Amino acid sequence: MTTTRRDFLKTSAIASGGLTLGIMLPGLLDEAQAAGTIYTPNAWVHIADNSSITLISARSEMGQGVYTALPMLIAEELGVDVRKVKVAIAPPNAVYTNSLLGAQITGGSTSVRDGWEKLRIGGAQVRTMLISAAASKWHVDAASLRAENGMVLGPNGKKASFGALAEAASKLPVPTDVQLKDPKDFKIVGKATKRLDTPAKVNGSAVYGIDVKLPGMVYASLEQCPVIGGKVRSFDGAKARAMPGVIDVVQIDDGVAVVANTYWRAKKARELLTVEWDEGPVAKLDNAVMMAGIRAAEKDAKVISIKKTGDAAKAMQGAAKTISAEYQSQLLAHATMEPQNFTADFRNGKCLVIGPTQYQQGAQGAVAKALGLKPEDVDVQTTFLGGGFGRRLDVDFIVQAAQISKAVGKPVKLLWTREDDTTHDFYRPMALHRMKGGFDADGKPVALTFQLTSQSVTQRAFGLPKDTLDPFMAEAAVVGYGIPNMAQDLIIHDAGLRVGYWRSVSHALNAFANESFIDEMAAAAGKDPYAFRLSLLDQQPRFANVLKQAAQNAGWGTPLPAGRFRGIALMEGYDTYMAQVVEISMHDDHEIKVHRVVVVADLGHMVNPDTVEAQLQSSIAFGLSAALGGQITLEKGRVQQTNFGDYPVVRMVDMPKVDVTLVASTEKPGGIGEPATALIGPAVANAVFAATGKRVRKMPLSPDNIKAA
Repeated sequence: MTTTRRDFLKTSAIASGGLTLGIMLPGLLDEAQAAGTIYTPNAWVHIADNSSITLISARSEMGQGVYTALPMLIAEELGVDVRKVKVAIAPPNAVYTNSLLGAQITGGSTSVRDGWEKLRIGGAQVRTMLISAAASKWHVDAASLRAENGMVLGPNGKKASFGALAEAASKLPVPTDVQLKDPKDFKIVGKATKRLDTPAKVNGSAVYGIDVKLPGMVYASLEQCPVIGGKVRSFDGAKARAMPGVIDVVQIDDGVAVVANTYWRAKKARELLTVEWDEGPVAKLDNAVMMAGIRAAEKDAKVISIKKTGDAAKAMQGAAKTISAEYQSQLLAHATMEPQNFTADFRNGKCLVIGPTQYQQGAQGAVAKALGLKPEDVDVQTTFLGGGFGRRLDVDFIVQAAQISKAVGKPVKLLWTREDDTTHDFYRPMALHRMKGGFDADGKPVALTFQLTSQSVTQRAFGLPKDTLDPFMAEAAVVGYGIPNMAQDLIIHDAGLRVGYWRSVSHALNAFANESFIDEMAAAAGKDPYAFRLSLLDQQPRFANVLKQAAQNAGWGTPLPAGRFRGIALMEGYDTYMAQVVEISMHDDHEIKVHRVVVVADLGHMVNPDTVEAQLQSSIAFGLSAALGGQITLEKGRVQQTNFGDYPVVRMVDMPKVDVTLVASTEKPGGIGEPATALIGPAVANAVFAATGKRVRKMPLSPDNIKAA
């Protein structure tokens, strides 16, 4: 996208001085209204006349720390205290596209990876322009000046604040070739930094979607079909309308909404609705039916190649020994701490929507389509997210809020219950893996095959053509082990239930199969699981390094207390190399207790080590919740789980000690919000094998599945 300064000013309601590098849209910031606005595709940063600095963040903050990490990148190159950088969330616009995902999306552990270069370049461009402005003002060589602590400093004690130079700098051309700092000179990036948003979250001033209030706002509670995708045939809202405080009862695409002057009144009145549903095809589904469909697809559907190395089929035929195994993974919910909610205000042919979303452009487009508007007539404002995990990449609840607001002619906050959230999710899909390994006469692995059959989220969400490789399904399918002949294949099958991206997406599915089966191959070869893996990593130094460090830190091979057992797993995901060793015990009823997790991560150049460690701990907690008991079950299309009572998550008492080692590296940054989620499951499964001699090939690692193994 390109725009001239004149074109931008025509559309921007810009009023006062300053320097903005990047595109600013009207109403985004009160203080970021610069007459000398300049566009560049590289960054979005504003310096006002009062020297305040604002980063216009293209990524949502959902606990992962981007409101600290991204300002650190700008502050490093500008030469300012990161605590002086404010953050404003960007509106929907193509210039804020995530270059790794092709849309304005927060997900896929991409925020720092996407911003690493563009934000540093943007900061360096602003620094260069400010120095040039000072050099022109003082009639000195720019090379004699430097930027430091929000000031440009020159010879003979000359100095000027960024704010004093901002307007003059805004009139200069944007430099296309700037000098970035050498990482060895970093003063901010790579240093442990306290979260900038912590004070607001502690004192309650941070605004989540659930906190939004608009003048004249009313509240809605939505009755949806107990079978996902079902539609209203007819309804009787008379009893609900008669309740105190009820303003209206309206039908929208997804159900019947009760609108009242308080949320509680809307919720209680909703319980009095009588609705007849057309349940649709999902009513025929349960987990067994869905798995049977997956098995049938193995015979009938197209096999899509992910990668081939050597000739796996030929090597398998000539192998002295082969082993094979099947692995299953079940449906999972996202279980965000903040239930789905959004506030909408439709008036005068335009719609404002405010709340927690990971996909601003998707929200804008979906609301526009549902209300018959132009996308530019939909204003999307993003709050803090009380968890995302991929659930808020979908925009169903945003469209619902907008439709209700249009129907009642008032600003409306739609708030789902926890039960609504659990029973109307976009679930992580079920999966079936078939693995096979071949050995030569000396027990050395010569072949490995991998086949995944599952549902494609990308086909549903983004219209991926049928029988096309879904790159998100291929995540972690290809292993780094030096096995000469390998084949990784994929079969895409629509199981009939709506599915969504879930934290770590297919890494968790594929790592469970791959890392469990590598353990099986080690056992078949009579080798130690750690030594077996290490022997296959001669050409993979980053893999080998994290594996060695994890084993050493965990005391692999040393005696454990009675009743304790270890498991190990290794994976690359999101450009991050990671190894985990877990220590578990098991009760007589086959319930697992995880006591310790040792994790070593090589994620390239770190921005904020504090956030990295927190994300590893968070990811492990999330992954353990899934591995130890997470499962969504259907009966006649109805989700049986409703709340944390029957869809448990790891609590403080369940949380193991997590020992984190971060490898110092100058490689490009990798993602850290998701890899540990994927790896904890197979590490625990391998520890269960060490404890029981049973190979549990079906997630979750529940007492029932362990007994059945």
